[in-house]
Amino acid sequence: MSIQDHAIIGDGRSAALVAGDGSIDWLCWPRFDSPSLLGALLDPRAGCFRVRVAGAAPAGRAYLEDTAVLETRFEGPSGSAVVTDLMPVASAAELRRMMAPEHELLRRVRCERGAVEVTFELVVAPRYGAGRAHLRPAGRLGVRIETPDGLLVLHGDVPLVACEDGAVRGRIRLAAGEEASLSLVYAGRWPAVVPPAGARAREAIERTCAWWREWASHAWYAGPWRDAVLRSAITLRLLLYAPSGAIIAAPTTSLPERPGGPYNWDYRYCWLRDASLTVRALFGLGFDQEASAFVSWLLHTTRVRCPVRSGPAGRAEPRGERAPARVQRPPLRVLYDVYGRRPAPERELGHLAGYGGARPVRVGNAAGDQLQLDIYGEVIDAAAQLIRRRGVIDGDTRRLLTELGRYVMSHWRLPDAGIWESRELELSRTHSRVLCWTALDRLLMLRAAGHLDRLTAVELASAREQIRREVTLRGWDARRHSYSAVLDGDRIDASLLLMAWYGFEPAASDRMRGTWRRVQAELGAPGGLFYRHRDRETAGEGAFAACGFWVAEYLAMGGGELEDALGVFESQMQFASDVGLLAEEIDPRTGAALGNFPQAFSHVGLINAALTLSRRIEQHEWHGQKRRTFEWPPDQAEAGA
Repeated sequence: MSIQDHAIIGDGRSAALVAGDGSIDWLCWPRFDSPSLLGALLDPRAGCFRVRVAGAAPAGRAYLEDTAVLETRFEGPSGSAVVTDLMPVASAAELRRMMAPEHELLRRVRCERGAVEVTFELVVAPRYGAGRAHLRPAGRLGVRIETPDGLLVLHGDVPLVACEDGAVRGRIRLAAGEEASLSLVYAGRWPAVVPPAGARAREAIERTCAWWREWASHAWYAGPWRDAVLRSAITLRLLLYAPSGAIIAAPTTSLPERPGGPYNWDYRYCWLRDASLTVRALFGLGFDQEASAFVSWLLHTTRVRCPVRSGPAGRAEPRGERAPARVQRPPLRVLYDVYGRRPAPERELGHLAGYGGARPVRVGNAAGDQLQLDIYGEVIDAAAQLIRRRGVIDGDTRRLLTELGRYVMSHWRLPDAGIWESRELELSRTHSRVLCWTALDRLLMLRAAGHLDRLTAVELASAREQIRREVTLRGWDARRHSYSAVLDGDRIDASLLLMAWYGFEPAASDRMRGTWRRVQAELGAPGGLFYRHRDRETAGEGAFAACGFWVAEYLAMGGGELEDALGVFESQMQFASDVGLLAEEIDPRTGAALGNFPQAFSHVGLINAALTLSRRIEQHEWHGQKRRTFEWPPDQAEAGA
C-alpha cells in the first residue's frame, strides 16, 4: 500500500493507520511515540490487523461527516459490507458514568447486501517487531496477548482462535443487516477493562461520532473549502496528545522523503518550529481551548526543562561579526516528547526492512540537539497570540519571555541548522534571523501593552533594528533581486516567503515580489507544487506540501493576484488523499505521498492559507471586485496590540 492509501484513526493519545484494503498497518500504544505493536507499514513481519471480505474488493472509503470514524466499503458478486474503524472517545461526564479501557481500537463489519464471509487476522509484534507476544485463550473474553510492555485483549462476537504461528484468527458469515465487531484493548497494568461486545459496539460508535461532531461544531470557519479545512482541523486534533496539549508532527517514523533513500526520520514528537503557525490556525478556526492548551504546554515545557547553562565553545563566528565570548547551551530544544521531555537518542532499527526498502529505519530524532534560532520567534509569537486573547500574563511566563528575549539579543548572530534541520552545516540563515527579529518585535509589542517590564524598549528596539539591518543588507541578493536563504549567499528557500507573514516585509514590496519570482522560477515543480529548497542534501526528495500553501497565502496577502493565489491553493488540494489527508512531501512526477503521514505542518499550511484566502475573497467582493492588498494577516497584526 502506498503512503497516501492509509487513513488515520485515534483518540488523542495514540493513533493507528488503516490501509485502503482494511489492514491496520501501524499502531503504537500507549502513546504516539511508544514502540509499535503493529508495524507492517515498515516491515510485513512487524504486525498488522487485517479484515478481509471473501470474494469482495475495496470499493471506497470515507470518514463519517465531521468525525474521525472511518468507513471502508467492500463490494463483491455475493454481497457488500462496510468496515467501521475507530478509537472510541467519550466526554468527561460520560467517562465518569462507565468503565472504559485504557486504550481501545474497535472494528465493526456490517453486511449491507446479500451475504458475506469475513475473516480477521491479528499479529501483534511488540517493540517494532523485535519483541515476542504470548497468546492465551480466555474463553468468552477472547484472546489475551501478553507483551513485554503490557496486556492486549482481542474479543468480540466473532469466534477467535489463537494459532501456533502467533496469529489470532476469526471467521464469521453475515447476511444483510447483520454485523459483528472486534475490540482490541490495551492495559499497561493488569487487570484490563474489557467492555462487552454486541450492542456496546454500536453505542461506542454513536458516542464517538457525537463527541467528534460536538467538537467540530466549535469551528466558526464558513468560507470556501470548508470540508478540507475541517478535515485538516480534525487531523490536528488527532495529533494532539490530550493529557498534555502537545501536538506531534506526524504519527509515524521513517516514511521516506526520497523513495528508497536514507532520509527517514522519526516525527512522533512536538517541534517548536511549528508553534506560531499552528496556534494561529487553531485560534483562526475557533478552537481556542486546543490552541491555549498547546501554548500552555509550550510555556510549561520550555520553562522547566531547559535551563541555560554553559556549553561547549568552538562555534565558527559568522563572517564580519563577533560571536559571543561564551556560547551557552540554548534554553530551548528543537523538539520534545508529548510530556515535554527530551526524547531518547536517535537509533537505527536494523531488523526492519523499511517502507519500500527505505533504510535505515530510525526512532528518536537527533535534530533535537541542534541549534535552531527560529524557534525563539515561534514560541514568543505563539505566547503573544495567547496573551492577546487572555489579556493577562502570569509571573512565570513573564520571566520566561524575558529570559528568551535576552538569549535572542545575545545569540542572534550565531549560525544554526535552520528551519530544515540541516545535518551538514550550521550557517547564518536569513529565515532564522527574521524569526529572531520576530521574537524581539513581539516582545516590544507585549511591553507596549504593559505585559513586560524587565526588558527595556530601548534594548529591544536596538537589537531588533540591528537584525533588520543585517537581513536587509546581507540577506539581499541584489544580482538576483531576491532575498537569499543564507546571508551573503545566493541560494533560494521557500521559507523566505514567510517574511511577509511575520510582518518583516510587506507582501507587496518590490523585494518580496522579486523573491517570489525567484521562488517560482527555481523551486516551482510540476503540478503547481514547490520544493522547499534545492541542494545536495535534499537531492531526490519531493516537493514540500506546506510550501505550496505558503505560496498561496503569500499571493493572497498582496504578493499577487487573487486568481493566482486560488490557482496555487487548489493545485495543492489535488494532492490530498481520498480521505483528505496530506503528507509531508509529494513526488511531482507521480503525485505520490512522501515522508511521514499525515503531516501536521501540511495541514496547518492548508488551514492558514484558507483563512487568508477567505478574507481576501470577502474583501474582493465587498469592494466591488477592486483589488486590495494587506501586509500581513489581521490576527497576527493584533497579536501584540
